[in-house]
Amino acid sequence: MIASKNHVRGQECPRYQLISRSDIPIRLGHSLFSVFLAALFMLIFLPQLAPAETGTFTGIVLDAETKEPIANAQVQVTEGNIKIATSDDGMFEINDFEEGIYEIDVTRIGYLSNHLEFEFNNGNRRTFVIYLIPKAIEMSPVVVTSQHTHSRFEELDDFSHSLRGKDLQKEMGLTLASTLKNETGLAIRSMGPAPARPVVRGLSGDRVVISEDGYKTIDLSATSPDHAVTIEPFSLEKIEVIRGPKVLLKSSSTFGGVVNAVRHEIPMDMHKEIYGSVGAYGETANEGYLGSLSLEVPFDQMLVKTELTRKSSSDLHTPIGRLQNSETENLDFSIGGNYFTDFGFAGYSYRQFELDYGIPGGFIGAHPNGVDIEMIRRQHNAKSRINIGSDRFESVELHFSNAYYRHKEFESNGLIGTEFKIINYSGNVDLNHEQIGPFGYGIFGITFDHRDFDIGGYVFNPPTVSTNVSLYIYENFTHDKLSLEFGGRINYDRITPEYEKPDANIGHIRERTFGTYSLSFSAIYRLSKVIHSGINVSRSSRVPTIEELFSEGPHLAAYSYEVGNPDLDDEHGIGAELFFFHETGRFDYSITFFNNEIENYIIPRNTGRINYSTLLPIYASEGVSARLRGVEAQAEAKLTGNLSFLSSVSYTRGDFKETGEPLPQIPPLKGLSEIKYSTPNYSVGFSAQYADNQERVDTFEEPTDGYLVYNAYAQYFLTHGQWIHSISLSFDNIFDKEYRNHLSRVKSIMPEAGRNFKVTYKVFFGI
Repeated sequence: MIASKNHVRGQECPRYQLISRSDIPIRLGHSLFSVFLAALFMLIFLPQLAPAETGTFTGIVLDAETKEPIANAQVQVTEGNIKIATSDDGMFEINDFEEGIYEIDVTRIGYLSNHLEFEFNNGNRRTFVIYLIPKAIEMSPVVVTSQHTHSRFEELDDFSHSLRGKDLQKEMGLTLASTLKNETGLAIRSMGPAPARPVVRGLSGDRVVISEDGYKTIDLSATSPDHAVTIEPFSLEKIEVIRGPKVLLKSSSTFGGVVNAVRHEIPMDMHKEIYGSVGAYGETANEGYLGSLSLEVPFDQMLVKTELTRKSSSDLHTPIGRLQNSETENLDFSIGGNYFTDFGFAGYSYRQFELDYGIPGGFIGAHPNGVDIEMIRRQHNAKSRINIGSDRFESVELHFSNAYYRHKEFESNGLIGTEFKIINYSGNVDLNHEQIGPFGYGIFGITFDHRDFDIGGYVFNPPTVSTNVSLYIYENFTHDKLSLEFGGRINYDRITPEYEKPDANIGHIRERTFGTYSLSFSAIYRLSKVIHSGINVSRSSRVPTIEELFSEGPHLAAYSYEVGNPDLDDEHGIGAELFFFHETGRFDYSITFFNNEIENYIIPRNTGRINYSTLLPIYASEGVSARLRGVEAQAEAKLTGNLSFLSSVSYTRGDFKETGEPLPQIPPLKGLSEIKYSTPNYSVGFSAQYADNQERVDTFEEPTDGYLVYNAYAQYFLTHGQWIHSISLSFDNIFDKEYRNHLSRVKSIMPEAGRNFKVTYKVFFGI
């Protein structure tokens, strides 16, 4: 007999109830089933009801380049809204942390934010290491930018063809060209401080494309030495010189390359903090000063960025006097935003650039009383990326830009002598792919450019519309020790003047069409773990500009009578490079030999004749056979842990192929040597820049003497919480040396700047 306890509400029940043996199997089955259900309930639900096992989550945040700890980085765990800052040694610790899978965001002013997913298991405790990639305001002397490095070619460009971070701040000047003046292979063409433009390997004009965040800059700086570049360098993150096959994504001219100013006015790195910077700049040689403000503000899935820069300078001081009428006034403003979604992003920006500056006078090749120029550029940019997400095709990128540019040249009496206006529309569509067959990362694209060019005053160019449509491709391939790059571009150009003029003094003015193509191939072979050798072979092309075809009249600021040639053919040629690259971290160097053979090389040459109605020298555009060859080399050696020696040299020789006589406006051999002592928080250095005589000159071109100029600088960085203070002091031309830039139009009356003290201060902050 088995006893069972039982209670019935409302009545008294016996303590035990008798159960017959015949009921035992049934009751036993019910009991076993109940036990089974109870066990199943415990297995499923009790672990969830029981307190979760917790532990201590520890981690360290490091600089991806230097491997140094990063203090005051913000570590935020999405689940639970946990937020903590790293200590001075980069460490963070979260107690009572439950096991599971989490997403965290790590942010720090001066670094790209890092979003990652991880699994925390207390039974397998370890210290998590999180790396942040530094942006342009980094504390280390070398920057890894936000752009992914796909090949050894980009690593070579990072070493020898870019300027960023503290090096950019040290070299900062009031113009893009003055900021780049000491870079290997680059020279400056100028007609006073404001209208200065980079020259690459002796090539100038639109053979060197200048772009801002990849968008071609719309101005007239490529057409004449008195026209300025409409880029303010102070707020840039990086300046890069792009060469090789990647040039064909932006231009058909492979020899000169692309100078790209990176500022990310459409912000590309989403973060949840408010980031900003305030800066100031001043120099004594022209009593110049600048103020700048930049701010990035997140709104849910959108990031908005705005910039404002204002600068002013007076006449330039030289060792022998003042360069009259060389002052500048500039206002630069932009606002941009980007909306980030799972499929990609869509962004827009607007920039307005205003510049008033003077062109000196009183010398051959200039207006006697000087000229004042006012210019304005308004530009709208749109950019979008659609992620495809397939195994082969990564994304589609769409770019569109609209620019309005106006330029007025005033005589000393206040009358307008010349006026230019450009309305430009351009856009491109890129298909980015991953591995396809033997190829790695690559791009297929199509682009268009439509320019409406109008001119007034005393210049008699007809209003002209030009249209370009191009197809391009870029591919790379890597196998073991060999890396290959290939680029190709097909171009169709149509240049249509407003009217046809068969009997013009310069020839038959009419519509011209051009079909051209460009190719570029590069290869790098790893000879050892630290030594690489490579070659580049390219076919370059360029169509003549509107000015080269149809100019017919005086150019006020350049003080010349410019004559075009409407029968010019396209410029094209074959070039080759051989280069070596050595990288150990203790001793790095690169050396490049190049040779470019160019047919129908279009140059405006001084004919030696005078237009007697204006009494101006006549410059006529003509196509010649030309050869440009030379060498570039640079090296950096770490003498001790903190002491380094750097040196660079570049040389270009330009000849008319038929006669062997020198081409005009070729820079002399130039170089720079520097010794510096640097730590993560400060650096000091002493440098010497030099140039050889330039006696290989064209007819009517003036030779120049060589020079040796000494400079010094010091930089200091202070980190305090989410604030980074950066100050740079530079002392250029310490001994007030009188020297002249061969590519300067004012060298006949005044040398370059004398003793010059420069100070740059920036504070970066996060909220």
